[in-house]
Amino acid sequence: MTPARQPLVCLASASPRRRDLLLSIGVDADIRPCDIDETPKPNESPGDYVVRLAVEKALAADALTPLPTLGSDTAVVLDGHILGKPRDQAHGAEMLAALSGRRHEVLTAVALTGPAGVLACCVTTQVRLGEINDEQIAAYWQTGEPLDKAGGYAIQGLASVFVASIEGSYSAVVGLPLYETAALLSQQGVPIWNNVLS
Repeated sequence: MTPARQPLVCLASASPRRRDLLLSIGVDADIRPCDIDETPKPNESPGDYVVRLAVEKALAADALTPLPTLGSDTAVVLDGHILGKPRDQAHGAEMLAALSGRRHEVLTAVALTGPAGVLACCVTTQVRLGEINDEQIAAYWQTGEPLDKAGGYAIQGLASVFVASIEGSYSAVVGLPLYETAALLSQQGVPIWNNVLS
């Protein structure tokens, strides 16, 4: 029987995708999601928005644990406008129709508290979806996958068939840019590959 591993960080997110991405680089996490107000501020840029939310999440959970705390936020941006999570089927269909056949940006920010203070970064990835017809949009909604996804689609799931090209970090679109996250972890003294090398 494998002994239980000690978490190395606190993850201020309920996202199973972010937890799995951390585990993929050998970093176990104590999961402590924090509810914060995610309303964009007037004239706030998408980049400033995701960094602010990542920092606020990290700081909110940091008060609950002695571990370094990681917060992250992802936004899908089309023509400078943030597309949130779909409110309902009509809203989800509207978002996918707008993204169909076009290039958009996915911004993911990561913030990590620790001995070095609060460190943060933002990664921008360009994604282009192919043409998606109304029947595909309706069928995709019925799978239940778009419900809690920024922009109404999951690149790592069934919507992968819609993705024509990607320029940048795939893991950032899933929810956590691993290259940049590993660099922040190193700056805070958190080892990666922990469950691989031990």
